[in-house]
Amino acid sequence: MGRKYKCGWCGWIYDPSRGDPSHGVAPGTPFEELPDDWRCPACNAPKEEFILLDMEGVKGL
Repeated sequence: MGRKYKCGWCGWIYDPSRGDPSHGVAPGTPFEELPDDWRCPACNAPKEEFILLDMEGVKGL
């Protein structure tokens, strides 16, 4: 399981196990390998606005 990142603008979560197929990102793609010009599919925030989620103790994410 890869590390998940949350959009700092809208809260959308990038889950590498799901990817972002609607924007050409295949499942299994780590956040670090997303193109530099990739943007949040929910609010169009740039990649730099995403925050690494600390998954310890978090259930359901």
